[in-house]
Amino acid sequence: MLSMATDIKSTQLYSKALGCILGGVIGDALGTPSEGRDYTYIEDNFGWIDDFEGTGTDDTIMKNLLARALVKTAGYAGRDDWAREWLDDWMAIFGGKKDKFFASVIHTAHKIRVHRVPRMAALGNMPSSSSAMAIAPVGIINACRPRQAAEQAYNVASLIHIHDVSFCQDGAAAIAAGVAEAFRPDASVQSVLESATSFLEPMSGSEMKTLIERALELAGGCADFKQFRNAAYEQREQFFRPLICDSRETIPLTLALFALADGDFEKSVTYGANFGRDSDTIACMVGGLTGALTGADGIKSQWTDKILRYGSGEEQVAEDLVRTAIKKDADYTAQHETFQSLSAGTHKSIEE
Repeated sequence: MLSMATDIKSTQLYSKALGCILGGVIGDALGTPSEGRDYTYIEDNFGWIDDFEGTGTDDTIMKNLLARALVKTAGYAGRDDWAREWLDDWMAIFGGKKDKFFASVIHTAHKIRVHRVPRMAALGNMPSSSSAMAIAPVGIINACRPRQAAEQAYNVASLIHIHDVSFCQDGAAAIAAGVAEAFRPDASVQSVLESATSFLEPMSGSEMKTLIERALELAGGCADFKQFRNAAYEQREQFFRPLICDSRETIPLTLALFALADGDFEKSVTYGANFGRDSDTIACMVGGLTGALTGADGIKSQWTDKILRYGSGEEQVAEDLVRTAIKKDADYTAQHETFQSLSAGTHKSIEE
């Protein structure tokens, strides 16, 4: 276990956290020009998207608000804590990038502000990826604990998605668990994919799990990205939804692209950007997963330098989340030691 005196920035934990945060912003920015587009439009107008300008959209803003809530609560933030950050930094949502936010987030924010009951704010919301695209910090502060990451993600995501769109909570849980698994020193593409589905609610989350498995099966039968993209478009009735941001579309596609990229960061985010549909969110999520797996060193320096120069303090966000993760891990360890002491004492008294 790391101590708070450790040089945080020299650790693998920090490298992975920074890789996850940078990866999400880079994917978000790369996918922005192609958002909502068909891949044929992308080919005709962009050729192949392999660079970016800007520092992301609503995906990145919502993620930063969640990171702040997690730091303030020692890593235990839930929907109420995230809601508080929305209210405390209202202009993060309603400022210069308001037009980048999906309607559900705008509506939810107003409902929170008027009624002050976060657990009711999601009623009536449409399906989206608004929770899944922002959930990576939950994976970071539960590093190496994918089950806990999934459980916390279910709570956090309920701020935006409940009831008939609660499958969006499954999407958030899948991404959070995948990110948490990616922090294990021996993590692999396969172990991340397994964690993304292993901790979904077995009955309630069965639809999302089936859709992910179907997308991964298609990816496994394709020779490369373009073959997969063509096949997914040809079978749009299986892989696409009327709303391109529906997490039943974006999460399976994200994990399929993660599998196809096989741990290569540049491939993962450019695949997301060049797929089309909800490309900024798909590229953001796959970038966060791959960045966590490879660490910041897996991202080419030109992209890292560009984000750090014009971004929103990604290095500080990563450091704050790592320090929070260390504190939370120490809390878990202390609880475990207390339980061991209690159970040992109980066992001894029974024997006596």
